[in-house]
Amino acid sequence: MKFASYMHAHAQLVQPHYGVVVDSMVYDLQTPFQPSLRDALTSEGLDGLVSRATKRLASGDGMPLESVKLLIPITHPEKIFCVGLNFFKHAQEAGMEVPSKPSIFVRYPSSLVGHDAAVERPTVSDQFDYEAELAVIIGKTAYQISEAQALDYVAGYSCLAENSVRDWQRHSNQATPGKNFMRSGAFGPWLVTPDESGPAQMMTIEGWLNGECVQSDSGADMIFSVAQTISYLSTFTELVPGDVISLGTPAGVGFSRKPPRYLKPGDVFEVNISNVGRLKNVVIQGN
Repeated sequence: MKFASYMHAHAQLVQPHYGVVVDSMVYDLQTPFQPSLRDALTSEGLDGLVSRATKRLASGDGMPLESVKLLIPITHPEKIFCVGLNFFKHAQEAGMEVPSKPSIFVRYPSSLVGHDAAVERPTVSDQFDYEAELAVIIGKTAYQISEAQALDYVAGYSCLAENSVRDWQRHSNQATPGKNFMRSGAFGPWLVTPDESGPAQMMTIEGWLNGECVQSDSGADMIFSVAQTISYLSTFTELVPGDVISLGTPAGVGFSRKPPRYLKPGDVFEVNISNVGRLKNVVIQGN
């Protein structure tokens, strides 16, 4: 199943909702006790959410997907972790050794917008780079779990444009400043459950810039798999429902090209992941 968060007009008030997406329709699932997708995962788990969605679909009464504004799938995640240098060819193009442990940094929700929203190039830099990534969403609390257990804690997958402001990323050996400019990245269009997406190693992760495929690799070529990454993170922190883990970008990013190819206003960057979806965003100049 696919689950999305969105906005629409209801009783003259605009408020976030979430629902199940089938073809070009969305069916609302919001309740007073489960006002967000993260709340639903926390209170009833993925199985409960899927069961409720199945009953909701039987009742009909959906809305055209084109009539709503999609938000990031988990509207208020507690934690967003990102893995750097997680594809062999990307480490090679960056001129860096293959890491022996995952390289982890964090993003904040304010740095991400939803599908079809504008991402902003900051005024302080002209080195705004694209990065297509697969994101995994945690479905239940995980603490100090093994790699063999890890996939049981996955609620689903999504697309993430983990765009980077390269000069700010390199101010020191900490990547955080270059990864958290307001509205610089994107996340969506929805969460796809593992039974529909299939395993990550079978997915193709692509980045498309102005209609040209500039990044493409298989999930099988990740240095650290989904299971390895979840297990590693759970060793030092408790992962909770709705936490997001972005799993690194394939080779082909803008800084590696000669000359460099950075995002500029008017560009359209898309993240396409097989069996997951296609995330599309236009670039505008930030204030």
